[in-house]
Amino acid sequence: MMRLVRGIFVLTIVVLMGACTVFQPRVPYQLGMSESKFLRQNRNAVISQLGEGKKVYRLTSDDRFYLLVTFEEGVLTELQEKELLPLWQQQRMMEQNLSPQPHR
Repeated sequence: MMRLVRGIFVLTIVVLMGACTVFQPRVPYQLGMSESKFLRQNRNAVISQLGEGKKVYRLTSDDRFYLLVTFEEGVLTELQEKELLPLWQQQRMMEQNLSPQPHR
């Protein structure tokens, strides 16, 4: 009888621990992650650069920031967070490019 109670107790603990791991938040990216797992979890990632054995994806995180995620041989090796140019600064740069340039 005691063995049965112990067995049920151990089984209950195992099931509870397994349930806890299911409900943990999903990590969208981490160093050492495979490229295929990253792409499955981040469907809005786009390729920013391609090189020899190296790929860099751009992942927009919100209105002001984006991430550059670097993979070497299919493994995530580097994360860089960058800030987007503010809208007023983008408009100023466009106006400068559109204004007539002085002739020399």
